[in-house]
Amino acid sequence: MACKTDKVDSRVLGELSFRDLVPAIWLPDPQLRGERERSRFRLHLVKHRTSLKNRIHSTLMAFGHQCPVSDLFGVTGRKLLDSLDVPEPWRGHVDASLLLIDQIERQIVEIERELKRSGADHRYVPLLLTAPGIGWVLAFTIASEIGDIGRFSSPVKLTGYTGLCPRVIQSGEMDRRGPLSKHGPRYLRWGLMEAAIAASSHPLYRERYQRTKRRLGKQRGPRVAQIELARTLADAIWYMLTRNQPFAPAGAINRLAA
Repeated sequence: MACKTDKVDSRVLGELSFRDLVPAIWLPDPQLRGERERSRFRLHLVKHRTSLKNRIHSTLMAFGHQCPVSDLFGVTGRKLLDSLDVPEPWRGHVDASLLLIDQIERQIVEIERELKRSGADHRYVPLLLTAPGIGWVLAFTIASEIGDIGRFSSPVKLTGYTGLCPRVIQSGEMDRRGPLSKHGPRYLRWGLMEAAIAASSHPLYRERYQRTKRRLGKQRGPRVAQIELARTLADAIWYMLTRNQPFAPAGAINRLAA
């Protein structure tokens, strides 16, 4: 429109609403919002735990101490950290970081226990667990971020909601593809990408994943292959949840449980 005023906008919106031409916006109910908060807070704690562990590793590297154990934060690794000669204030920072890691670990375990208890009654989680690369935490996260699968009319709609599709730039005869749109909840993208990384070694997807990596080279190949596999899992999830059936690859006679 040539003019943009509040009265004109209000009149136009009122006319569109009267003719039922304004699409409704889906909002999660309080129960679903609570489920999302649980899974998102767990991810928040995991990031903090990783940051603290990386800080301890950087302190060891700064003073030239090697890490001969596979798990620096296990029983043997804790004994090694106690015996290291690190001056203050770095010694105090390492000890404080270890205390925070233990506290965060306890909270993460409690949240995971609650997620399992809640996921046992969720109608989507048992179906998602049959897909390759999806465990309890990812199943609960994906289910809570998707919400009601009925609001997606096709697998293309769900994949577009994940933000794992490239941007489309069209004008006249020009048609270009840009970077990922990254629309929709980022926690859903995280869950699908984590599932894709785990599913890349599954017999059903291993050959296709390796073929894409080789075709695009070492620099872009792994990341593009993971994104492609994540979109494939999103398509499979739509069919699983809409049909209320476990995961089954195309052409399979018996359903395949991961």
